[in-house]
Amino acid sequence: MRQTRFSRIETAEGVLRGTMDDDVFVFRGIPYAAPPTGALRWRTPQAVTPWQGERDATQWGSASWQSREYCTAVGGGDPGAFSEDCLYLNLWTPELKPATPMPVMVWLHGGGFAVGSGGLPPYVGAPLAAEGVVIVTINYRLGHLGFFAHPALDAEYDGETPVNNFALLDQITALMWVQRNIEAFGGDKHNVTLFGESSGARSVLSLFASPLATGLFHKGIAQSAYALPDSTREQALEKGQRLARHFNLHNASAEQLRALPADAFWPLDRAMANGPVAISGDRVLPQPMLEVFARGLQQPLPLMVGSNSDEASVLSYFGIDPATAVSRLRDKRRLLLKLLRALYGGLYDDQALGRLLARDLTFTCMGYIMALAQHKAGIPGWRYYFDYVSENSRDIYPDGAWHGNEIPYVFNSLDNLSAEMALRPFTEGDRQMAKQVSGYWLAFARYATPFSSKLEGYVDWPAWHPGAGDLTLRIGDRGRAGCNLERRFMLRRMQIFRLLMRALVHLHH
Repeated sequence: MRQTRFSRIETAEGVLRGTMDDDVFVFRGIPYAAPPTGALRWRTPQAVTPWQGERDATQWGSASWQSREYCTAVGGGDPGAFSEDCLYLNLWTPELKPATPMPVMVWLHGGGFAVGSGGLPPYVGAPLAAEGVVIVTINYRLGHLGFFAHPALDAEYDGETPVNNFALLDQITALMWVQRNIEAFGGDKHNVTLFGESSGARSVLSLFASPLATGLFHKGIAQSAYALPDSTREQALEKGQRLARHFNLHNASAEQLRALPADAFWPLDRAMANGPVAISGDRVLPQPMLEVFARGLQQPLPLMVGSNSDEASVLSYFGIDPATAVSRLRDKRRLLLKLLRALYGGLYDDQALGRLLARDLTFTCMGYIMALAQHKAGIPGWRYYFDYVSENSRDIYPDGAWHGNEIPYVFNSLDNLSAEMALRPFTEGDRQMAKQVSGYWLAFARYATPFSSKLEGYVDWPAWHPGAGDLTLRIGDRGRAGCNLERRFMLRRMQIFRLLMRALVHLHH
């Protein structure tokens, strides 16, 4: 029987006892803020109370309340135990006393700000950490616990700008923990890469746009961020009051709202929720994220951004039916529909056209817009398009890589998913592809700076800029292996969609 090996680390808050996973040190369930429960619900995260003696860091911390069924189906696996007490992070490091501090990569999980946790199987950090980086994954408040506005809570700020994006503030607080403690785990606090997928990618971009996150990280990777506009505070306040009325609190006080059971929120109708986007206009996100980038006012840090070839696989989550969106265009904007059909070679099948439109308008276009914004700010950006499908699954992914399919390639964690992929096991070719993909992410974490012009890898990947150098890295090609640079990738569509995006996104809502 294999003997468990333990490791002990002294942090600013107390001593932690972790374990070893092969040759990687693992610490799970580390508290990075006080439990946001009772009077601390819907408040700024508070400091952890230091502890005496050793604290066990061998078990995952609880995830925020959510739908287990939905997270298991589309969120990456079973999120484990639920609690309002959910502000925990996990950490993998190959060395505690390296000769040189190692790059740090902090992962923000996706799930529409409604499901997910940092301990899900695709996010296990051991394979990446074994390459010489420190990996951190975090849990944060989800759903109404993470994004909420109500006049009774506003009143507590006494004229100051309120906080509504508690989830983003949790992420910022976790980054503060990294700055305070990562050196004890062998990490370089001056080289922190923030990376995330879907709502995690939206979080990365929101922190690029948040004045409260300045100096806490040094570069970002946004995987499959979507182009929906942030909620306004007015919309969020209206939803908060609707929620209070749902619980028969017609003139709710802050105390009454905080007394509601923590598990009462997640089953509510989606119309009452603020997700899958943040709320603009509060202290954390004073301006809408997309507007900050459009003006080139984001933090001047390197950014890698991209999306997958069949992002439309996630449309049902957003309540969008592709064919319905096209038929609405036929009713309201016939000329526009004609133009869009021409962009896709005269495609007349509403369902097929709708899938491609939604993919490119909601996801692919974000890569182009963010790359342009980086160019405008004079800071390098890299744009990719993930189009690889595992060899034994190509018959069930006819339209390409689904939303989230790139994650186990980024983490090089394919072997961690072998149980759920038992009927269609990953192949040696898939593993080779995971090494190539994770290699680019590692190169970015190690070497990207505001002065970089390329990332080295399977093919060298130049930073994106318009004109002659308009290069996008295509990872996979129509499901098959390979990494190639593509010039002027979907350029005509991207230029038109950038102009049409606001009108069309509004139409999809």
